[in-house]
Amino acid sequence: MRARAVSLATLASLSVLAVGWQVGAQANASMQALSAPQAAPATIPAPSAGPATPTPAASAPAVSGPATTSAGSKATAPTAAAPAPAAPAPAARPTGTFTGSSVRTSYGPVQVSVTIANGTITEVTALQLTNDGGRSVAISAQAAPILRSEVLSAQSAKVSNVSGATYTTRGYLTSLQAALDTAGF
Repeated sequence: MRARAVSLATLASLSVLAVGWQVGAQANASMQALSAPQAAPATIPAPSAGPATPTPAASAPAVSGPATTSAGSKATAPTAAAPAPAAPAPAARPTGTFTGSSVRTSYGPVQVSVTIANGTITEVTALQLTNDGGRSVAISAQAAPILRSEVLSAQSAKVSNVSGATYTTRGYLTSLQAALDTAGF
């Protein structure tokens, strides 16, 4: 009877872990899909089936003036090529200071602002960090400079979690991503 209860409890625990894993994976995938920039699909030319062989038209010399036809009359070939399409204008690079949303954590709110100059993150400032008790304040005070350094290095909110400061890290990076989204970064 006891062995049966232990095996059922183990099975229930494994089921909870599996469901949690799936929910977490789906949430992570949807967060990445939301934060990834949407780009138009690129057209990739299909590879040729064999080696390329020049066509007679491609190997014929170009004619830039009047030419004589087989009947002896003069014909003119076009000398101007079609104008090349204009290159797309470069996208405007965000510049300014942008404030992220205040993110609620179990240990208090977290909010950051980011300063961007010509599309480069130049500063990340913690406006609010977790503040529920002295230990929470100490953890946040230790984690904030590490997160700032990592964000400046990575130039995005996609950085590793600071060990021992999971709630601060999640709040910090969520608020940062909101600020970057506002900037169009």
